Amino acid sequence: MLIRPSSPILPSEITPEGVWRSRREWMARSAAAAAALGMAGWAQRQAWAEAGALPGKSVPEFTVSDKPTPFKDVSSYNNYYEFGLDKGDPQRAAGALKTRPWTVSVEGEAGKPRSFDIDELLKLAPMEERVYRLRCVEGWSMVIPWVGYSLSRLLKQVEPTGNAKYVEFTTVTQRETMPGLDSRVLDWPYTEALRMDEAMHPLTMLVFGVYGKVLPNQNGAPLRLAVPWKYGFKSAKSLVRIRLLEQAPRSSWMKAAPQEYGFYANVNPQVPHPRWSQATERRIGEDGIFSPKRPTLMFNGYADQVASLYQGLDLKQNY
Repeated sequence: MLIRPSSPILPSEITPEGVWRSRREWMARSAAAAAALGMAGWAQRQAWAEAGALPGKSVPEFTVSDKPTPFKDVSSYNNYYEFGLDKGDPQRAAGALKTRPWTVSVEGEAGKPRSFDIDELLKLAPMEERVYRLRCVEGWSMVIPWVGYSLSRLLKQVEPTGNAKYVEFTTVTQRETMPGLDSRVLDWPYTEALRMDEAMHPLTMLVFGVYGKVLPNQNGAPLRLAVPWKYGFKSAKSLVRIRLLEQAPRSSWMKAAPQEYGFYANVNPQVPHPRWSQATERRIGEDGIFSPKRPTLMFNGYADQVASLYQGLDLKQNY
């Protein structure tokens, strides 16, 4: 599948932060030193992770030209209800999340179901940096440089059977670290799902980092999804289980409010949320609450890449 961006940008151009630029320079110098010492590729990546850095090779075909959201906003304005309902709660509370040891089981309709340790997943495929738009159902958006690789790289490892039509994702529950689990807003653990063809699409990303850093806890450490043409709640955080299923599962938000959150959750400005319009959005990090709203793009601007997945589907009924 050929994915053509409207205007790819270089890694050095994707962020307004001077700190990010200096970090890139530091990482380049360190990489040269590591090469001189004869470090293998995986050993080098492990050294990065231990230092809190996680660089990825820039992939222009997966990079949008929008100005990226500053890291301080990406890491402080979050939806992660397990740590609280306010946008600032995850940054304040998620430091307690235990991300080691960590395993992810991949099971269900698979020829070779198995569990993967986080270190196995980190070395499963080369790390890529992709700059994606993120659009949340509440009307705000961000542009984020994610680090990871296509989810399909993992799913192929377990050899999905012909009965695998859907993929369900389950996130972690840690009663001792997650105060939000005491709330009744959702039926825990949090689950989400995609059709198999959506999950295998090259845009669907398994994420381990952001802005060249290991993923912060409040952003879904140690690994999460990024599905850029869907509303943000589809990009489940802190994954511990992936199930390949023959029948469509009901996700957490479908159970909690089926009249508001459907299975597909494709970004669609023509279908309003029952309590507000989806026709416009406000980009976080642009002049705060005084930033002008911008029109929301169909499929979040990824229509050329994903619209063919929904040919013949009524997107107003299948919201």
